[in-house]
Amino acid sequence: MRTLDDNLHEAETAHGHICAGQVLGVRMAMLGLEKLGIADPRGNDRKRLVTFVEIDRCATDAVAIVTGCRLGKRALKFRDWGKVAATFVDLATGKAVRISAKESSKELARKMHPELDDKNQQQIFAYREMSDSDLFNIQWVKVEVGLEDMPGYKGGRIVCQECGEGVNFRREVHRSGRTLCRACAGERYYELL
Repeated sequence: MRTLDDNLHEAETAHGHICAGQVLGVRMAMLGLEKLGIADPRGNDRKRLVTFVEIDRCATDAVAIVTGCRLGKRALKFRDWGKVAATFVDLATGKAVRISAKESSKELARKMHPELDDKNQQQIFAYREMSDSDLFNIQWVKVEVGLEDMPGYKGGRIVCQECGEGVNFRREVHRSGRTLCRACAGERYYELL
C-alpha cells in the first residue's frame, strides 16, 4: 500500500500544486480503500472499484490519483452536489462507504496551527495530522451500480432522431414515440447559435 507521502507527491505532480483539497482527497481515498479492504486499486484490484465524487475541485483529482478511477475508464462517477465527499464501491462484495469532510475540520486546523497566517497552509498541515474521526464522516451505504454504469460495459448505441448524433450507454430519452439524445429532449447545458 502506498504511503500518504507517496500519494500526496503524486497528487501534487498530477494536479500542479499541493493544497488542502489535495490532502483531503488523498486521505479520503486512502480511508475508503482501507475500509473496503482494497489494497491494490491501480493493479490487481483495479476492476473492483467504482468511485462517486460529489465535487469538481482539487479533492477529486486526488481521489482519482489514489484510486486509479477515471472518467474514461468508467470507474469515476461525478455527481455535482458541491460536497467534499466520495463514495467508494467494491463491485466484488457490493460494499460501499461514503466519506465526507467535516466542516468542523477547518476550525480545528486553525486551532492546531495558529502560528501559520495562511488558512490553506494551516489546513494542509492539520489535515495531514488529524485523526480520521476529526476529519471525516464515514457512512456505510448501499449503491446500485447499473449495468450501463459498469467499467467495461459495451452496450448498444442509438442515433438521436433529431440531431443524428450517437448516444451510448442507455443515455437516450424516449419522448412522444421518438428516441432522442438528452440535449434534443430539452436537457441542454448549451445554447445553439
